Amino acid sequence: MKPLFLILCCLGIAVPAFSQSYNLKGKITSASTKEAIIGAAVWLQSQTDSTKKFPAAAGPDGSFQLNLPAGSYTLRTWAFNFAAHSRTVVLQQDTDLGNIALTDDVKQLATVQVQGEKSTIELKTDKKVFNVGKDILSKGGNATDILNNVPAVNVDIQGNVSLRDNPNVRILINGKPSMQTQNNGLAQIPAGNIEKIEVITNPSSAYEAQGSAGIINIILKKNAALGFNAALQAGLASPRNNTANLNASYKTQRVNLFTNIGIRDQTLLLLEDLARVNKNPYNLLRQHNRSDLNSNSVNLYLGTDFYLNEQNTLTASYFRTKRNNNDTNDFLYNYFNAHGSADSTISRQEAYREPQIFNELELNYARTFKQPGRKWTTYVQYDFWHDDENQDIRQSGGQPGPLNIITRDIESSKDIYLQSDYKTPFKNGQLEMGIRSQWRAIRSEYSASQNGKLLDGNNNKLFYDEDIYAAYTQYARKWQQLDAQLGLRTELSSIHISDREQTLNKSKQYINLFPTLHLQYSFPHDWSLQASYSRRINRPKFWQLNTFSGLSDQRFLQRGNPNMDPMYTNVAELALLKKTGLLTVNPGIYYQYTTNYFDAVIEPQPDGTFVRTWANMGNEKRYGLDMTTTYSPYGWWRLSWDINWYSYSQRGEYAGKTYSADNTTWFTTIRSGMRFPKIVNIDGSFTYRGRRQEVQVTTAEQYRANIGFSKDFFGDRMSLSFSVNNIFNSNILLQEMDVPAYSLSTRSQREGVIYTGNVVYRFNRKKSQTDRMPEEK
Repeated sequence: MKPLFLILCCLGIAVPAFSQSYNLKGKITSASTKEAIIGAAVWLQSQTDSTKKFPAAAGPDGSFQLNLPAGSYTLRTWAFNFAAHSRTVVLQQDTDLGNIALTDDVKQLATVQVQGEKSTIELKTDKKVFNVGKDILSKGGNATDILNNVPAVNVDIQGNVSLRDNPNVRILINGKPSMQTQNNGLAQIPAGNIEKIEVITNPSSAYEAQGSAGIINIILKKNAALGFNAALQAGLASPRNNTANLNASYKTQRVNLFTNIGIRDQTLLLLEDLARVNKNPYNLLRQHNRSDLNSNSVNLYLGTDFYLNEQNTLTASYFRTKRNNNDTNDFLYNYFNAHGSADSTISRQEAYREPQIFNELELNYARTFKQPGRKWTTYVQYDFWHDDENQDIRQSGGQPGPLNIITRDIESSKDIYLQSDYKTPFKNGQLEMGIRSQWRAIRSEYSASQNGKLLDGNNNKLFYDEDIYAAYTQYARKWQQLDAQLGLRTELSSIHISDREQTLNKSKQYINLFPTLHLQYSFPHDWSLQASYSRRINRPKFWQLNTFSGLSDQRFLQRGNPNMDPMYTNVAELALLKKTGLLTVNPGIYYQYTTNYFDAVIEPQPDGTFVRTWANMGNEKRYGLDMTTTYSPYGWWRLSWDINWYSYSQRGEYAGKTYSADNTTWFTTIRSGMRFPKIVNIDGSFTYRGRRQEVQVTTAEQYRANIGFSKDFFGDRMSLSFSVNNIFNSNILLQEMDVPAYSLSTRSQREGVIYTGNVVYRFNRKKSQTDRMPEEK
């Protein structure tokens, strides 16, 4: 009877225990960065009844919470690009598991060696992240070289950046605007200083509303190791692109001192051939342009972190770039008459000199709290830059005889940014809010003379002032597998443009609301569905408003339009993230509707020349399908493929003329990365862009291929790399325009295959340890 009595007693205790429910909570974080992993999957399964399964997903602060019957469970957590974590949980009371750290997904390459590098491409819930630390193809290059290797991003031979073939993209550095993104400044940021590129196609309200195509955020490196450490990099390239860079830091428990010094000496050869036909009366101009571009620059970055205590950090920094451009441009014009016979020849030589100086001062304060996920940051940034463009143009042949044109354009800007952000978590959600102000003052004083006499209309000073005030709030909430984030941003814009000669005086003020909505539903077995909506704005850039046109080529002038208004875009996206074993797939569809659309317009002049200007035209509808896929068939081999198919329709009117364009095209990039640590590492890529039809211009298909090799020596203290970019010398831009009165065709090419060799030597530093650059905001 005793055993039976004991069994009955145990059952009597067990029954009420299993009928009782308890709360189980925890927080999913990254083991390497200590940051919350948003949307991480959580899966609990009863160890006594396998049919009882309880799924969940981590919220905006990485936390999750479930109410479960008492018992023993198997807890499994995982996220994209992280190794799965599994453990046993015995639930007999309310339990807080604390932080559950997930490690980066690693692959074993050999018996005693593990490859622990991050994926080249990471697919996250709200962005795609391109880690450049292992990107052999861009070593020794600059930010534009790296961007050309990022999915859905393209940089043309003029340095113009587009996202999904849409040029209306906002580029940030460490989450904030910077004048380094203007005036071809991206070419001055060494690739070795960049940690990763974030591509955000549909940003939340926490980001500024500028950029209908989305945001590209360039994250610069930072260092967190104690003591002194440094890395020295040097690179040689053909055509000439020689670089040297020193990055060093010294850190204690209370202070971190850091500096970066870099130099670059670069030359480029650009070739361009144009054919212009006037149809009535018929005449032909064949033009050949050759530009030998030479530049050298010196970058200096220094600053310090003060760790006031565990919760308060103050950062002060100064960045300076000094760049000298010395270019030679040659233009040859061959005219043919109505019979097709040579009529006349004109040659034109230009000596171009432009010294530039850019300065940036920054003060940043960060406050964390004992409550996890609660944070307050405030920063103020002051940019001031100056450049001095000088042209000495000499022309021979034709009428009215020899010409000597001297021009000068002195530009300067003072920019102040102030931003403060606060976020705090709740039981099942998170609240964020912030304010931002920007004050920009640009001055452009230009003068021009021909054969010693001032040119009418080309001696003036332009004043441009732009003030933007913004505030936002957004709330994220979690309902089991569904995460939702609703945000609203308002921006007040005040713009004034005038000139010294009082021919121009325009002021514009407008206030806009920009709502955002992001939804994500997490399903079992490593997949989730995302939907998002946002409203965006594109304000005209200063150079699109500047009425002064450079006089390098008087037969094809480019002139801004100060009457332009901003355009507005509504963006909707639907995306799927799916990971099955070694394969990750991220397909998505998107739709963009733009009002007050503006674009470039090329207009013939009565004297047979052309002027390219900008104008608001009408509306644009754009929709597309894109997909990013990564596949690792073996631990040493990683493949990725991204493809974007899109179509758009443009309708508009300008100066009494109706413009329209309909186009369907696509582009794709295939990448392969192989890692043989004892032998060599190999990266390769191939990119193809299909034919594109714009309002006036048709652009032919393009392709390029790159390959790179790297090898580590002395453990991981020294690394050598060698890359060949533009293998087939195919970086060619072919464009055509054909209207009833005239036709225009151009062929532009950045000449030459690019060979780059690079060496990095580390002092008291491991290869996986990054450099200290401005803090990410």
